[in-house]
Amino acid sequence: MTTRNIQVAELDRRAVEDQAVEIVERKGIGHPDSICDGIAESVSRALSQTYLDRVGKVLHYNTDETQLVAGSAAPAFGGGEVIEPIYVLIVGRATKEYEGQRIPVDSVALAAAREYLNAHIPELEFGTEVVVDVKLGEGSGDLQDVFGENDVTVPMANDTSFGVGHAPLTETERIVLNAERELNTTFAADHPELGPDVKIMGKREGDRIDITVAAAMIDRYVDDLDEYDAAVARVREFVTDLAREYTDREIGVEVNTADNYEEGSIYLTTTGTSAEQGDDGSVGRGNRANGLITPNRPMSMEATSGKNPVNHIGKIYNLLSTEIAESVVSEVDGIRDLQVRLLSQIGRPIDRPHVADAQLVTQEGVSVADVEDDVRAIVDRELANVTSVTRRAIEGEISTF
Repeated sequence: MTTRNIQVAELDRRAVEDQAVEIVERKGIGHPDSICDGIAESVSRALSQTYLDRVGKVLHYNTDETQLVAGSAAPAFGGGEVIEPIYVLIVGRATKEYEGQRIPVDSVALAAAREYLNAHIPELEFGTEVVVDVKLGEGSGDLQDVFGENDVTVPMANDTSFGVGHAPLTETERIVLNAERELNTTFAADHPELGPDVKIMGKREGDRIDITVAAAMIDRYVDDLDEYDAAVARVREFVTDLAREYTDREIGVEVNTADNYEEGSIYLTTTGTSAEQGDDGSVGRGNRANGLITPNRPMSMEATSGKNPVNHIGKIYNLLSTEIAESVVSEVDGIRDLQVRLLSQIGRPIDRPHVADAQLVTQEGVSVADVEDDVRAIVDRELANVTSVTRRAIEGEISTF
């Protein structure tokens, strides 16, 4: 049996639900940062699958430096136009030749980006309203060696880095996460005027939760200011009703608070994203691996999207630490708040982190000693199964943002 360095201790702070102020954010799928995350991860999956199909294993690559340069548009009731296209640059490294076989990584990346944009930002016309470019260089030799092309069972870590996860989600976190998801699925299906660029900010102060929504409206589905106002009201009502499903606390919801009807300044777009309005984007600048931005908790600055899922710690350990935290709180009673930190060491097998650190706040009447063995066993089990994260990331079963 592998001996792993797993530490379990009491968390040296109050549970987030008990803190006086909590702040939570989610950038929706149409936000410029999330567009970059989505494209980068789509390209990552496509490259992984291409390598598997052609050479039987995932070769060295990363696409986590994708950037978006905003365009400009002239939105108008009933339909405006894009004046200057959005520009997306897929940047990173990829293995372009293996054992004499050339692999069309640039073409694969372009196709993946087009497919992603068509599926998630459908108002953007690929090639005219959004232009995608690819600059994928070759990976460095030393990292390719660490990457483990020797068919080892457990890959070696590509970097000395860490990942962070937490569970369970607080009421505010669940509201923020699910409000954006529901707005961009259930709600948007019946209300095409809502664009995918929906940003949710939650603030809990004591026992009151305030939700601020920035919702891009698509001009060709809105004929005048009255219709716009009605669309905003529908979003407000939907989010209010959703929030009440998760909490008994007092709820306040505001939508598009920067609007000034008298001056005609409203959040009206042609494509449904602020990327047409001068808002640039970058991978890793938005949601963490669990889909949220949570300043009340520790977070990794690593970009999860676009990194290679085989041994890139910035991806694997952020996804795995989140899953470990979720598994622990679902299987072990008496835990109110748990954070998991996984630290790698370059060249060390990814199932044996330098340290796996689980810190928790327990319910009244439950001590850390009461649950320590169970927590340790679950952490050990999940680390032993770390390579499943790779498979599920390639198959798109795990969300990275």
